Amino acid sequence: MAKKISLLDCTLRDGGYVNNWNFGNRTLTSVFNRLNESGVEIIEVGFLDERQPFNIDRTIQPDAKGLSSAFSKTSEKKSMVLAMIDYGTCGIDYVQPKDETRIDGIRLIFKKENMHNAVAFGKKIMSKGYKLFLQMVSITSYDDKDVVEFCEAVNAIKPYGVAIVDTYGLMHKEQMFHYFEMLDKRLDGSIAVGYHSHNNFQLAYSNTIEMLNLKTERDLIVDGTLYGMGKSAGNAPTELLAMHLNDNYGKGYDVGLILEAIDADILPIYKKYYWGYGLHFYISSKNECHPTYVEYLSNKKTLSIKAIDTILGKISPEHKLKFNKEHIEGLYRNYLLGTVSDAAQIKALSNELKGKKVLLIGTGASVSEDIKRIKAYITKERPAVMSVNFIPEGIKVDYIFIRSAKRYGLMPNIDPKIKTIATSNITPIGEPFDYVIGYDRLITETGEMLDNTLEIILNLLKTFGVDSVSLAGFDGFKEDMRANYVDKTFDLHSDFEYLLKLNETHAEKIKEFRKEMKIEFLTRSLYEG
Repeated sequence: MAKKISLLDCTLRDGGYVNNWNFGNRTLTSVFNRLNESGVEIIEVGFLDERQPFNIDRTIQPDAKGLSSAFSKTSEKKSMVLAMIDYGTCGIDYVQPKDETRIDGIRLIFKKENMHNAVAFGKKIMSKGYKLFLQMVSITSYDDKDVVEFCEAVNAIKPYGVAIVDTYGLMHKEQMFHYFEMLDKRLDGSIAVGYHSHNNFQLAYSNTIEMLNLKTERDLIVDGTLYGMGKSAGNAPTELLAMHLNDNYGKGYDVGLILEAIDADILPIYKKYYWGYGLHFYISSKNECHPTYVEYLSNKKTLSIKAIDTILGKISPEHKLKFNKEHIEGLYRNYLLGTVSDAAQIKALSNELKGKKVLLIGTGASVSEDIKRIKAYITKERPAVMSVNFIPEGIKVDYIFIRSAKRYGLMPNIDPKIKTIATSNITPIGEPFDYVIGYDRLITETGEMLDNTLEIILNLLKTFGVDSVSLAGFDGFKEDMRANYVDKTFDLHSDFEYLLKLNETHAEKIKEFRKEMKIEFLTRSLYEG
């Protein structure tokens, strides 16, 4: 059994990823005071980052004195107080001597490629009088040789502690055991070993308990945050760890005070900014990759979660834990392009549509608002009616063009009388599509991939020999997001500045298409010049 077990709460630091470290001075003071009185041995109060301006309401400050000032109204400290530095973001000149601050120690996080530089920087921190904690970020990127090399460097300076940091919540207990045993065997006996977990696999709490059960004579430090508040899927909850340590290790934490901190200070933040286990965090961890890859692919608005999972599985090992936009864009393109021979299908569609008027029906709210006008037009002109990524209620369509896997998944059973046209990135559910169009047809002459569905379908119609198109339900985007779609269950984009640019781009594209084909709007549209 460990000689000493310490509970470290890092709500005010790791929790800051949720609210941009803007807790407000009253809240950060209240959280600190309750944790300090609860008996928690170590409290991490925030980041030191020289790029940040001083702001008394935040827990990320430019220097050690600034962070101390933010906590000037707190009660006399009983807990050890730590700050964190992300290696490379805070020079040693911003770390004033310990005697000039309220900070007892500094945790230094660093990636594997920076470990030797970080150890050297850590030695400078120690010379300022601080206890030093070296945090092995993305521990799963270290192989055994790296760990041995790291331990040799660490033993030369003997910091207060070293921590296993499972940044993306990738580890199951067997992996954690392996890293712990390597560190326990090789580190000087005076160095504590810590564990900082994330909850992508719902294992943060259970893995921490398993770590505490390991046989060692070394001091241990376990990290938690109030209510699990933290980056991505969140952390092991401090209240659960305190309860477990009380029940099994003879600790005497005042869990009631910890619960008061959650109720008074953390739940109001939780109601505004959700954190915790989620599907996107799960699939990023499942594929052992940076969660930004999931966000990037999700923002395409064209992929099902299954397709995203498939693409993530193709990320090269060297790019997994460091987001590379060019790499993921290349994988996205390759997935969409696939291999499909569509010449015969293009010819068949051309024979069906050439010389006909085509009515395209989009997903805008005007489809339901102007349904009488749309029906009257169909009765009078008898066009080929093609809906795009959805089936409109009350309007008989001849074709449905499917380019979004997410929208396709929301569709009810498609009437077999409606002919389906899908791009090659869509996997059919049940019956095969009538026509499959290779995604290579959506590449411009300059090699750019077309992402806008209206531009894609107009290009295809031009290929089919269609020279007259009417548009309904292509409304453009307004600031009231829920007013943009005929179906309120469709994804709502939250970046209005981005949508305004789309309005301008689409309007320009329509002008270009009008040089080669007749285009008229049956319903209101911000795309019409």
